[in-house]
Parts: sequence; C-alpha cells; structure tokens
Amino acid sequence: QVQLVESGGGLVQPGGSLRLSCVASGISFSLYVMGWYRQVPGKQRELVATVTSGFAYNTNYVDSVKGRFTISRDNAKNTVYLQMNSLTPEDTAVYYCHALRGGNHYWGQGTQVTVSS
Repeated sequence: QVQLVESGGGLVQPGGSLRLSCVASGISFSLYVMGWYRQVPGKQRELVATVTSGFAYNTNYVDSVKGRFTISRDNAKNTVYLQMNSLTPEDTAVYYCHALRGGNHYWGQGTQVTVSS
C-alpha cells in the first residue's frame, strides 16, 4: 500500500518560514519524481515545485515561489521536503505531496499552511 504522509504545516506570520516534510512508503522512492502542489478553495490545484529522480536532482518551481521555496529529497529517508521562506498570505493553501513515475502517481492527504498576522 502506497502512503505519502505530509507534516509541518501550520500557522505562521507573514515573512516567516515553514518546512514541510513528506514521507513515502510502498514505492521505490528514489525512482519517483517528487513534487509539492497547493490548493485553495475554489481554485485548481497548483504545482509548486518538483525534484527529479536519479542523481541529477533537477528542481523546478512555479514563478511565484522562486527564490523563496526550496524543494529537496533524502532518498535514504524516503522523504521530500519543502522549505518555505518569506511567506506571504498568498501562500495560504493546503499543500499536497505528489509522487510520479511513468503512468503511476500518488497523492498525500495534504497539510494546511496558513500565513496570517
């Protein structure tokens, strides 16, 4: 059974930081492209960042988070991270972990991030 379990969400003031974690089980983690998405009520789920499999560890970010967010992975721990700095209220959303390999993809249950004073 595949599980992606996110943690690290919460309430933070504007300008603050949070680090999200996603632990995967039931997949060959190192072979999967891992990503973080976010969604606010009434809007489509948005891709935030991805990190490729293999040794290249290429990363990709949506323009709105470039320079503020960093995605990374630790294959030994089956974990992908999202370090979020300089948070703004516009970053408020449910953040989802995603795993992709070929035609197989999986989602976590989501973790709420709220940026508010």
